[in-house]
Amino acid sequence: MKEQITSIQAEVERFPIGNESELEQFRIQFVGRKGRLAALFDLLKDVPAEQRREVGQALNGLKNLAEAKFEEAQSQFAGAGAKVEIPHDLTLLDPISQGSLHPLTLVRARILEIFNRMGFSVSDGPEIETDFYNFTALNFPANHPAREMQDTFFIEKGAGEIQDDVLLRTHTSNVQIRLMQHQKPPIRSVMPGRVYRNEAISARAHCLFHQVEGLYVDKQVSFKDLKDTLYHFAKEMFGKDTKVRFRPSYFPFTEPSAEMDITCLLCKGDGCNVCKQAGWVEIAGAGMVDPNVLENVGIDSTKYNGFAFGMGIERITMLKYQIKDLRLFTENDVRFLKQFS
Repeated sequence: MKEQITSIQAEVERFPIGNESELEQFRIQFVGRKGRLAALFDLLKDVPAEQRREVGQALNGLKNLAEAKFEEAQSQFAGAGAKVEIPHDLTLLDPISQGSLHPLTLVRARILEIFNRMGFSVSDGPEIETDFYNFTALNFPANHPAREMQDTFFIEKGAGEIQDDVLLRTHTSNVQIRLMQHQKPPIRSVMPGRVYRNEAISARAHCLFHQVEGLYVDKQVSFKDLKDTLYHFAKEMFGKDTKVRFRPSYFPFTEPSAEMDITCLLCKGDGCNVCKQAGWVEIAGAGMVDPNVLENVGIDSTKYNGFAFGMGIERITMLKYQIKDLRLFTENDVRFLKQFS
């Protein structure tokens, strides 16, 4: 250590400082927080205790010498130009403002929290799927027009049966099929995830979006159980004053089927462009699981029944935060995203 101090002292003494650039180089090498002297101070703890006092004094002397030479040269250049200031710590980053969670992430977490308190677990599955799990097992016949409603992205056409086709899933219902294949009732779970449909991108539609679907299979499950579950969800998500209604609908995998509407949060039911003057906005599709679906996964439909539902996270988020353009969720505009901190 003593030899290092002596060597660096000689370098300090003969280091030429003829301009501001050389002054800055001197500061970086000897005076700065990342300089060679700072490195020697870090090594001082490894010096034997009996030598530490002597070495410490020599090191302090070297530090004083370097700082004195720097300050003298700095004062000489002060009249010729702007004064060179020593930054507090060149290793520190510029202040970074705290980020925030994406609004879809916030709403997804809130949805899962509500259903978790009702006893629903969370299940996941693949986004690249076969036709069997995406359509066939869900009671979509091969030539059924409901397949055309999905606007599917196909990846590979199977060489044999249509159920061997590979595609990007159009809903998270594929997770329901996989779950029922590997778990015996009772089953109570929700399935969040990304889904894909070949649609034109606009303020109200996108080719990639997010869903949360739910499934409850047990003995003696009723449509009232379904309605009570979704009523509770709507009140928890949008407030106690939210009004809910169910309308008859059709889905291949549920019978009977319904769509669930809530009062438009933007106009409070008075009618606006978002709700098309109706005062209501559809947020979910639901129904009792078709017995064919249960039989397709090996569940005895004479002993068990159940309900299923699905909703778009983007739609829920747009209503909750009164966002009128779906494209904002994928444009990564910081001015938009920072509002949800």
